Amino acid sequence: MATLNYKHLRYFWMVARSGSIAKAATQLHLTPQSISGQLTEFADTLGVQLFRRVGRRLELTETGQRILRHAEDIFSAGDALMDVVRDQSAASATPFRVGVSDSVSKTVACRLVAPALTLDEPIRLVCREGRLAALLADLAIHKLDMIIADRPMPSHLSVRGYSHLLGESELGVFAAPALAATLEGPFPDCLNHAPLLLPGEDFALHARLMRWLHDNVPRLHVVGEFDDSAMIKAFGQAGTGLFFAQSAIARHICAQYGVVMIGTVPGLREQVYAITSERRLKHPATQAISQAARQTLA
Repeated sequence: MATLNYKHLRYFWMVARSGSIAKAATQLHLTPQSISGQLTEFADTLGVQLFRRVGRRLELTETGQRILRHAEDIFSAGDALMDVVRDQSAASATPFRVGVSDSVSKTVACRLVAPALTLDEPIRLVCREGRLAALLADLAIHKLDMIIADRPMPSHLSVRGYSHLLGESELGVFAAPALAATLEGPFPDCLNHAPLLLPGEDFALHARLMRWLHDNVPRLHVVGEFDDSAMIKAFGQAGTGLFFAQSAIARHICAQYGVVMIGTVPGLREQVYAITSERRLKHPATQAISQAARQTLA
């Protein structure tokens, strides 16, 4: 019984895709006569007719169409195999799956996680963002290795996890320059009547910030609450209102969003935690994240 000649199959595949022997010959850097001879040999070996000529065009027979579908699958699988061979680093990299709570600054999360990608042992980072409850559910079934959150592990949940304080930062108040120019008086008196963008109830600091505002800003004017830290900054960048964020990354926030910091909230600090299923941070990636936190949140 004849065996399949994959070189002949590729020539057939190229002719079928390009629609002519001349085009396929150009792509394969061969002469049309050579391609034509190989196709004839291929058809004779299989004992079928692959093409029929319609005017100057070659048209696939029904048998040729069935063979083409199989050829597509074969060469697609071959291309996928070559991609894996070329990317040896991706094949050997160890997945490290991190969940980031919506309430955590994306800038802080990026700075904390980035050192894990520079370890001697290659890491393939898998990052998921969402509500803390959903991320904890994934941690419980080992779909995540670590969660970065703004609060420790909730005590009322029956999820096996351990909280590791990575660091904390004072809370700064930021505004677009045009909005900042309209503020009157020293801080925090200048917040009276000023439009404020506040973190929503999903943020660990929400209740503490609200208490501070009610105590220090009698003429409070809240124009929006947000459950996502990036959304707050986007509205702040547009000049919709003043927003609160970690002063430890004030320089980056000001540069990225084109805002200025007008003051810090005394006595109010935002914390960042790592939540893992291990009591101690043993994984090299989690250790690298912990070390990065000491610098980022200093």
